[in-house]
Amino acid sequence: MLAEADYVADRSLATVLFLAMRLKRPLFLEGEAGVGKTEIAKVLSTALGRRLIRMQCYEGLDTASALYEWNYPAQMLAIRQAEAGSTAADVFDPRFLIRRPILEALDTPPEGAPILLIDELDRADEAFEAFLLEVLSDFQVTIPELGPIKAAEPPIVIITTNRTREIHDALKRRCLYHWVDYPSMAREREIVRRKAPGVGERLADEIVAFVQELRSGDLFKPPGVAETLDWAQALVELDQMVLEPGTADDTLGVLLKYQDDIAKVRGSTVQRMIDEIRNRRPPM
Repeated sequence: MLAEADYVADRSLATVLFLAMRLKRPLFLEGEAGVGKTEIAKVLSTALGRRLIRMQCYEGLDTASALYEWNYPAQMLAIRQAEAGSTAADVFDPRFLIRRPILEALDTPPEGAPILLIDELDRADEAFEAFLLEVLSDFQVTIPELGPIKAAEPPIVIITTNRTREIHDALKRRCLYHWVDYPSMAREREIVRRKAPGVGERLADEIVAFVQELRSGDLFKPPGVAETLDWAQALVELDQMVLEPGTADDTLGVLLKYQDDIAKVRGSTVQRMIDEIRNRRPPM
C-alpha cells in the first residue's frame, strides 16, 4: 500500500503501521527532521481515502486551540435576537461550537474516522502532553456545557517529534513507537527515483552518495530526505547530468541550512567528495 503511494518504507515501519491500525493504538514516530515522518500520515490519508486532520504543535499551544472554542460573537447575536423576540436563547447549542483539530477528529461518524496528525509534539509545552494523555487513553473529551464526546470509531493517530526535547514516558506508553532513521543508500536512491523522476540514474547515484557521506560527517544539521529531493530537482533545473563540483558548490544552500555547515563543505571538500564518489563508481 505504501509503495503504491510512492512511499519507500522498510519492513519494520510497514509492520508498526499495520499494527497501529489493527490494534487502534496511536503511533509515535521519532526521528530527525526531514526523514519523512509527516509524509507517512499524508500517504496513509491518500492510500486509505481518509481525511487528514493536522495539528501543528508550537510553544504555548493550549487546549482551546487544540480542542474547541465557543463562537462568542454568534452567541451574543443569538442573545440579542432572543431578547428582541422575548424568547430564551440556547447559547451553548453545538452550532456555536468551533471545533479544533482534536474535537474534529473525535466527533466524526464511524465510517469517516480520519487520520489525526499531531505534528512536532516536542515544540509544545509539557502541559499539553498531560492533556493528550486523557485524549489518547479513552478517545474522549468533556465539554462542560455539552457533556462527554467519545469517538464512535477512534481516529488513526500519528504523533511526530524531532526530539528537540524528551517526551514523557506516560504518553509514549499509550502509543506504539518507531524511530524513523535516515534511509540506506539503496532506499534513498529508490526514493529519488520515485519522487524526482526527471533525475538521471547517474546523477541520482552521485547525489545520494554525496548526501550519505555528508550525514556521516560532523555537521550541525545533516540533510534529510526532503533536502535530497530538493537538491535533485534543483540540479535538474540547472540541466545537470552528473554532479559537477562548481554547481554543487553553488547549490549547497538547497541541501544545507546553516552557514557553518556550508563553510565546512564548500570548495575543496566538495571536490574531494565528488572525486571519491567517481573513483568508487565501476567503469562503464
